[in-house]
Amino acid sequence: MRAVVQRVSQGKVEVNKEVVGEINKGLLILLGVEKGDTTEDLHYIGDKICNLRIFEDENEKMNLSLKDIDGELLIVPQFTLHGDARKGRRPSFINAENPEEAENYYEKLIENCSKEIKKVQGGKFGAEMKVHLINDGPVTILLDSKKIF
Repeated sequence: MRAVVQRVSQGKVEVNKEVVGEINKGLLILLGVEKGDTTEDLHYIGDKICNLRIFEDENEKMNLSLKDIDGELLIVPQFTLHGDARKGRRPSFINAENPEEAENYYEKLIENCSKEIKKVQGGKFGAEMKVHLINDGPVTILLDSKKIF
């Protein structure tokens, strides 16, 4: 499972010009589910998202988590995070999980994070989405449950 974690001052997702998810200060997550991912991968990513210390404290040190600042969370499904472009010029998505299984993990991540974060929003799985964000910092962190980076 992969996640692109972006610290934002605002974020929103639109489908057909309708806002389906919107947050203020917090994290916008792009989530990719890989074939073979398990609930262990899901828990690893969820724990990292909720507890990653990338918000500044009173001394301007990145020392606070989303939970510490009572921040908001917007999780957007993005199968292209498992695109492999090492060969040729067209990426292969063979490592991305099938849509039904990936959607189950996506929904479960939203459910799990909602137990720790007060406001959790999502995109619309399988839809053509427009993602808007104001990256704060900018701060962008890459997570991989297999710990390959």
